[in-house]
Amino acid sequence: MKNRLLVMTCLAAAATASAAQSKVELYGIVDAGVTRVSGLKGGSVTQVASGVMEGSRLGIRGQEDLGDGYRLIFTLENRLEVDTGGISNRPPSLNQLPDRATFARFLLPSLSGAQQAALQPVLNRVSAALGTQIGINVRSDGPAFFDRQAYVGLITPVGAVLAGRQYTPAFELLGAFDALSAQSSLALGQIAVIPYAVEIRASNALSYRVQKDAFTASLQVAFGEQSTELGRSLGALAMYRTDAFGVGVAYNTRDNQNGQRSLRSAVVGGYLTVGAGRIHASASEIHDDHPSGVPDIAGSITPLVGPVFAGLIETAYTEALKQDAHLFHLGYRHSMGAFTFYTAYNRYDDHRAVNADVASYGVACSYALSKRTDVSAVITRFNNTGLGQAAPGGGGYLGGVTASAGADSTSVALGVRHRF
Repeated sequence: MKNRLLVMTCLAAAATASAAQSKVELYGIVDAGVTRVSGLKGGSVTQVASGVMEGSRLGIRGQEDLGDGYRLIFTLENRLEVDTGGISNRPPSLNQLPDRATFARFLLPSLSGAQQAALQPVLNRVSAALGTQIGINVRSDGPAFFDRQAYVGLITPVGAVLAGRQYTPAFELLGAFDALSAQSSLALGQIAVIPYAVEIRASNALSYRVQKDAFTASLQVAFGEQSTELGRSLGALAMYRTDAFGVGVAYNTRDNQNGQRSLRSAVVGGYLTVGAGRIHASASEIHDDHPSGVPDIAGSITPLVGPVFAGLIETAYTEALKQDAHLFHLGYRHSMGAFTFYTAYNRYDDHRAVNADVASYGVACSYALSKRTDVSAVITRFNNTGLGQAAPGGGGYLGGVTASAGADSTSVALGVRHRF
């Protein structure tokens, strides 16, 4: 009897130790609802959308305790579209680019009307290709099942090293100091996506992270491993967050396919808790003098228009997709029982001659039916001035562009979200 008890005790202890040492978890979010967006080509669009508040996803994450303060972790997370069952979505405007990157009268104003008309079919072809390439499709890296995240890491007593597809430091900081936490059409990132003002994820990335109590810091380098990919990118962040307040700073920079310095994003942010609410604010400086994807244009269209016009068109798209702007966010989040209320004002202030300014503002509310399930309502207004042309999307997808430059847009969305 004593031997039997001893064996059973040892088995129980071994099982407990095994459970503590290794763990694999299936998790995800299912978020869908109905949206109505005005100001698009053809008028208002009503549709079932996946990702009203957050992008739907299915993920696997795990860890193994290696002892002595060392731990192995991994995450594999895919994009799941509830409305179609697929892994990809398109905004209501499909692959439409803004007018400033589509029409000859904006791209090639120095040419005659007859020359502009003759070149417009070629510009339509280039714009359609760029529409997918620069990220008007939610993903910018092509179809991949684990598009959201895919990395493995080793946590040590002096920090963690992660390798794979990860969020960039600047985007991580934007989300941390966004009152919406990057959720819904009211999130800051919705107004600056064509092209992206802040790179969201980096493939082929290696990161070093340190987290000590309220302080977090990270360094990231991503390698362009093939000639068809973006070049190397670098990023860093440092932030201090408590329940009472938080502050942080981050910086991303990347090269284009030719190794030229391309998108640079510098972000500062903070929040302050006031009673049951929290005030959020952030400011970003955006520069891109050598947009990614553009250096390939001339070679592909030279057989159609000749080398002179091909060079003019490539230069025109380079100018159209450059960025020199500031991005601002001011928001407030308040919890009251099962309700959480949000309001925010966002602005993309374009310093180029085209003055493609965009501002968004609105309100959102979620009501928790349980710890895992809530319903939400969001109303967001996009005001476009100059050649600004952004349209609202949702937490899991982009809105694309409005019918024409300067046209405004309003989004009304009702959704349900379940986390597991």
